[in-house]
Amino acid sequence: MAAQKENVDLLLAEGFKELACQQPIEKITIKAITDKAGVIRPTFYNHFQDKYELLEWIVRVQVLEPAKPLIFAGMVDEALVLIFTTVLKEKTFYEKAIRLEGQNSFEGTVKKCIEDVLLEVIHSKKQNRKKAHPWLTAEHVSQYYAQSMCFVVVNWIKSGMAVEPKEITGIYNYMITRSMSQVIEEL
Repeated sequence: MAAQKENVDLLLAEGFKELACQQPIEKITIKAITDKAGVIRPTFYNHFQDKYELLEWIVRVQVLEPAKPLIFAGMVDEALVLIFTTVLKEKTFYEKAIRLEGQNSFEGTVKKCIEDVLLEVIHSKKQNRKKAHPWLTAEHVSQYYAQSMCFVVVNWIKSGMAVEPKEITGIYNYMITRSMSQVIEEL
C-alpha cells in the first residue's frame, strides 16, 4: 500500500512539474494536476492539502531525501553537489518555482525543508555534551545554516544556474568557512 501511495505522489509531482514549466504555478489548478496525472480529484486531496504542499513534497522527497544519507555520514560537500545537480536537472521547473512569493513562497518552502533536515541531523548526533553557549540551540543552528544554504540555492536559481554544482558548492563553503571580515578583505 505504501508503494501505491508513493506512485500516486510521484504521478502528481511529475504532472505538477510539467504544468509548472508551461504556466505560472499560481494558475495551476488541482484539476489540471489530477488530469495530467490521470487520477481523480479526490485522490489529490488524499495525498496533499494543496499544490503548495505538493511543492514541499517535491523539495523534501526528490531533492533533500537523496542527500540525507550523505549529510548523516558527514559528506556535506557531496550532499550539496547532489542537491544542486538534482535541481539543475529540472532547471525549467525550479526557475518557475522560484517565482512563487508571499505566504507560499518557494524560498520559504526550501528554507523550512532544509531546516527540518538539519534539525534531524543535529538531534541524531546530539550527545550530552556541554554547549559552547546556551544560545546555540539546535533550532538556532539549523535556522542559521538553512538560511545561508537557502540564500545560495535561491540566488543560484535566479541567476540561471550558470555555475556548475561542484563550483557553487565550493562558493558556499568559501563563504561559510570564513569570517565576514575575511570575505570582505578577499573580495
